[in-house]
This record gives sequence, C-alpha cells and structure tokens, in this order.
Amino acid sequence: MLKEDHRSGNRLLAVLPQAEWTRLAPHLVPVDLALGQVVYESGDRLDHVYFPSTAIVSLLYVMKDGASAEIAMVGNEGLIGIALFMGGETMPNRAVVQSAGRAYRLEARFLKEEFHRAGPVQRLLLRYTQALITQMAQTVVCNRHHSIDQQLCRWLLLSLDRLPSNELNMTQELIANMLGVRRAGVTEAAVKLQDAGLIRYSYGHIEVLDRAGLEKRVCECYGVVKRECDRLLPDMPAS
Repeated sequence: MLKEDHRSGNRLLAVLPQAEWTRLAPHLVPVDLALGQVVYESGDRLDHVYFPSTAIVSLLYVMKDGASAEIAMVGNEGLIGIALFMGGETMPNRAVVQSAGRAYRLEARFLKEEFHRAGPVQRLLLRYTQALITQMAQTVVCNRHHSIDQQLCRWLLLSLDRLPSNELNMTQELIANMLGVRRAGVTEAAVKLQDAGLIRYSYGHIEVLDRAGLEKRVCECYGVVKRECDRLLPDMPAS
C-alpha cells in the first residue's frame, strides 16, 4: 500500500477523501515511464489507467500516413484512460510519454468499481474530464488560428505547469510531431524565443529562462486552459 505522502504527486489522488484513498491505495503500482514510450495505441483495450506524478503523457491522433498531432497533454493534474469510465473501454488515440518520469498504474476494474459508487471519485473524474475536453477544444482552435511560435509558447507553459523544474528534455522533431507542424517551423520558432532571451535550447534539451516573457508572448489559449483546470480541480494539499 502506498504511503500517504506518496499520493501528493498527482492532483487527483492528492484530494481523494480518506475512505476512497484507503480503497484504491493498495492497488496503485508506481511505474517509470520513458521518453517516447507508447502507453496506449488507438484502439487498445484499457486494462489500466495511469495517474502521472512527474511524467507527462501526450494524447495524439495519428493519421493513416503517419502524421500526428497532439490533442492534449496529461501530467500530475490528471489520468490517462478517461474512456474507461465514459463507456468506451478502448483508447481512442495514442498516448505517448512526452516527458519521462513516474506514474501510478491502477487496474481498470478498481477505478470502474469506485466510479460506479457515484461518490466523490465519480464527481472528481467528471470534473477532470471537463477540464481535459476544454484543453482538447482549445488546442484545435490554437492549431488553426495561431502562429507556430504562439503554439510553442502554449505547449511550453502547459508542460511547465506539470513539471517540478523549468527544464524539458525534448527534441524539436518530437515537438513538431506534437504540434503537427514541420520541424523547420519549430526550429524557427525556437530560435525566435531563444533570441528573445526566453529559452535556452540545445539538442534534446530546453531550459525556460523567462516564464513571464513566455506568458506575455503566448496566445489566449493557454490562459483559457489553465483557468478551467484551476476552476474545476481542487488544489493539492500543502506538503
């Protein structure tokens, strides 16, 4: 059984009432997720859900020609596998690790049992689902109407919100796959941000030097997603 202080790494687990935590904790298994690891492919049966703590997982739609684009990212605020309790049973998209780290894996049957109690867990998961849907919708709008450097700012800020530091290990090729744009476009956008003194980029590593500067440069989409997440999900208890 996980200790009480271990659950603070994930926002949903951290705010579970004691009775619900006591039922779920014995079944939560800590796992390491590697950069680029595919957690689920589209159409896979959801045998487990994952509650990231230090990892970030991207939800991607992949076209027949192999092209892909991120529709949302999930970090310590959420879980991978909402289709399980929404009635789908299978994963509708690919889930791939964007930032390596840890997560807690839970067998699907235990989450379904808790959800169908129609208590605090159900209410919390539905609120999280609403926040995730908002992120998906705003990502579509952003990718259609805003510049690549604005999209990159949004992506960086959303990632930082889910990480304990201001550094990300991520190649421009992977970022391009996430945003659904050409690598050259990401390179140009990254150079602009670096020349402005907002980030420092070397191959496979991005350090954010000026978060406030990114927030001034980013489009409105980041604020919409962050405000909705903060509105719908309780804050983590102070450690």
